[in-house]
Amino acid sequence: MSELVRIAKIEEVEEGKGMVVEAGEKCLAVFKVDGAFHVIDNTCLHRGGPLGEGDVEGETVTCPWHGWEYNVKTGHCVNNPSSHVRTYPTVVENGEVKVDLS
Repeated sequence: MSELVRIAKIEEVEEGKGMVVEAGEKCLAVFKVDGAFHVIDNTCLHRGGPLGEGDVEGETVTCPWHGWEYNVKTGHCVNNPSSHVRTYPTVVENGEVKVDLS
């Protein structure tokens, strides 16, 4: 059974930018790319930088601390292809972005 948690109103998430949110005990990075919402763990695998505060270009977010790059759709790390951050399914209901934490 899925555990959907509201994380933002759709208008709060800007196209091509990241946003950091707390959901339950998790810190997540939320992105809107080509009108679709994507959620990944906020913590960079390199040194723990906040991915939701990084620059977004296309589907790639760059960690603001040391430049590691991640695909916001898949969570795969460009700098270390064997690594990835967790992704979370999203749903839009009644103007709200919700994430499945299960």
